[in-house]
Amino acid sequence: MASATEPTEDRSARSPQSGEAAPGDGPSRVPAMFRALRYRNYRLFFCGQIISLIGTWMQSVAQSWLVYRLTGSSLLLGLVGFAGQIPVFLLASVGGMVADRRSRYRIVITTQTSAMLLAFVLSALTLLGHIKVWEIMLLASMLGLVNSFDIPARQAFVVEMVNPRDLVNAIALNSAMVNGARITGPAIAGITVAAIGEGWCFFANGVSYIAVLIGLLLMVVAARPRDNRASGLRSVIEGFRWVAHAAPIRALLLLLGLVSLTGMPYMVLMPIFADRILHSGARGLGLLMGAAGVGALTGTLALAARQGVRGLGRWVMYAAMGFGASLVLFSFSHRFWLSVLLVMPAGFCMILQMASSNTLIQTMVPDELRGRVMAVYSMMFMGMAPFGALLSGAIAQHVGAPLTVRLGGMVSLAGGLAFAWAWPGMRGEARRLILAQSMAGGDPPEEMSGQTVAVNPDESNSQ
Repeated sequence: MASATEPTEDRSARSPQSGEAAPGDGPSRVPAMFRALRYRNYRLFFCGQIISLIGTWMQSVAQSWLVYRLTGSSLLLGLVGFAGQIPVFLLASVGGMVADRRSRYRIVITTQTSAMLLAFVLSALTLLGHIKVWEIMLLASMLGLVNSFDIPARQAFVVEMVNPRDLVNAIALNSAMVNGARITGPAIAGITVAAIGEGWCFFANGVSYIAVLIGLLLMVVAARPRDNRASGLRSVIEGFRWVAHAAPIRALLLLLGLVSLTGMPYMVLMPIFADRILHSGARGLGLLMGAAGVGALTGTLALAARQGVRGLGRWVMYAAMGFGASLVLFSFSHRFWLSVLLVMPAGFCMILQMASSNTLIQTMVPDELRGRVMAVYSMMFMGMAPFGALLSGAIAQHVGAPLTVRLGGMVSLAGGLAFAWAWPGMRGEARRLILAQSMAGGDPPEEMSGQTVAVNPDESNSQ
């Protein structure tokens, strides 16, 4: 989606080589569910990312198990999660400002290279037997610093790789590849940790970044004009001010932040469930994480099958409530395979809320503010998670992991109900923002012609 202030020649400069679908790549050759893969740059991005993300999930599971093996402490599990994600909350707004003023493509190359180097350092320390919990926290916080610049730039960069009409599909496929890796990565990590230790998972993650870097370097990306009109601080404030005055976006972000704070930390406590409650060890942890990934992948494929944003407001509402209810049920289970089944709907609903919110926000925000608004999205989705990890770790230390997860699920369910009450009053403004950005991007979609209801994010549909 092009900025209203972007010169016409930049928008028209897109070609099949620089990201548009090649002339022969029509719907007949690419199934509708995967239509964003018609674009060469997006195909390169997708293929590289899916390999890299398998490594990322391997490292995530192995790191949690390593901390638990070294300490046996739910509080320290929470502290490591806090250290890894608090930089996103503190610095994502700066990362978003940089993404709006500099080349998002170059930022992503830099951040992915930095993450690769950090993975190799963690691997070396672990394999040499010198790893300490404080070193894990330090490296986790450094990765969080990298992510505070990577996430806003990567989220905003997706729009530069596809036509605006395929943005819903591109975002859904992004979520699908994250969760496809989330199925494979934890399962491989569980087997690898049990067989040869955590260090090799970290090494595999470092190697996996090579794939995404190759894909990025093969892209041909048109230069974006730099925006240096406002000072850095004023630019950051402008993004927060826009979000504060856009009621639909504000509501979506507040719900996302609440769920991230209270519900998402169940992932941090998963090693405790695997070991103390379900008595399944590292392999059981991998299966539990993979099962949540199966549910999440199903949710993203459901979103990928959509043709527009109609009804997504309802999807967000029901997903938040379903996520909370699933966590409550999961917290009562003491049988391993029942727990595996119960984390599937939790994963389904969590990713459906996240991806649907992402899609709605991206279709409502002007391109010149996209990086900064997606930075606020990152603060709510990932930035609130460290506070949740720290809080849940502390609570679990006193009342146990099951009750902690149960309370988080109840709060998430209540948040979904509150959103369901407030969202209908924001329908008009949400539709106006979507129409405004469609027109600004020079792409008044065909579905608006004679049936403007197609862009209403609140009306129910047959899907």
